[in-house]
Amino acid sequence: MSRFSGKVVLVTGAGQGIGRAAAERFLAEGAKVCALDWEAARLEETVRALAAGGGAVEGITGDISRRQDVRRAVERCVERFGGLNVLVANAGLTAVQPLLDIDDASWRRVLDVNLTGTFLCIQEAARVMARSGGGAVVATASTNAFWVEANLAAYNASKGGVVALVRTAALDLASYGIRVNAVEPGVVRTRLAAFVTEDPEAAADYLKRIPLNRFAEPADVADAVLFLASKEAAYITGQTLVLDGGLTLGLPATSAVFGGAKA
Repeated sequence: MSRFSGKVVLVTGAGQGIGRAAAERFLAEGAKVCALDWEAARLEETVRALAAGGGAVEGITGDISRRQDVRRAVERCVERFGGLNVLVANAGLTAVQPLLDIDDASWRRVLDVNLTGTFLCIQEAARVMARSGGGAVVATASTNAFWVEANLAAYNASKGGVVALVRTAALDLASYGIRVNAVEPGVVRTRLAAFVTEDPEAAADYLKRIPLNRFAEPADVADAVLFLASKEAAYITGQTLVLDGGLTLGLPATSAVFGGAKA
């Protein structure tokens, strides 16, 4: 397939996990990809692996909480590939702390990256897209935006903010032909969630709450990102797509719950 042939895509947090999977999928469908990440060594390894497949990929080291880094990444996309058609605002981090233990620096860092960083990426990318007839933005939010969990106050708040930002940006940017949507993954098998997915006891306990009985893989989220960025989603904007295996639906409707009663 080549749904993105000739398109230029900027993926943040591309060094690993969801970002790397998205970059790989866009390349496979003909896009030219700028991969942005703050971890230089990890990004270098990722870009080397992606380029080995024959695609056009450019690695850019930067911190999305710094406007100058974001602007430099957008400018590099334009210089190297001639424009920018799609932004995947994926980079993020978390901190697992009880509310009373969160210090100012930890709170600010999570909000600066997850929320302010997403804003900076959308604004800088949209300025280029607006001049060239439009584009698509897909941000990574989380089910924690509406289904909060304990000891994640900063992360929950930041992802709730991302959803509000996406909806507002969709309104503000529609007249420029720019669509803005978000994915809301549940638990994905990435470094961010390794404290759950790679702990046998914690993983077994958590999986009891997921009707599909598995954690998401980065590729599951990447596929949804590509759909929202594609022409197949041309009439979709301001929306969030939940990818959680049924986690936030509540308990599955099994015979055990209803005592074996049948309709």
